[in-house]
Amino acid sequence: MHSHPPVRVSFQAVSRPTRFEHNRFVGDKRSQVVYDLDLADSDPDVAAAVDELLASEQYAAFGPDTLAEARNRGYRPHPSVHARSRDE
Repeated sequence: MHSHPPVRVSFQAVSRPTRFEHNRFVGDKRSQVVYDLDLADSDPDVAAAVDELLASEQYAAFGPDTLAEARNRGYRPHPSVHARSRDE
């Protein structure tokens, strides 16, 4: 029997706003822009925009929680979403 050294796994917990803990995308009803909450932890501009949006209470969630559904409802992706698509 082979013994392997223990594997250390680390991850960063994604902190989502309480109302959106099970959602990835949130839309701004005022500007029809959709934000990817996965980017809020790594992009301070997205985090600030999402914080302001939640304070305004002018947000929308999508079902199913996909970028395609947000687009079907007339929302345009925030530039950070496009930048992430190019990086992947």
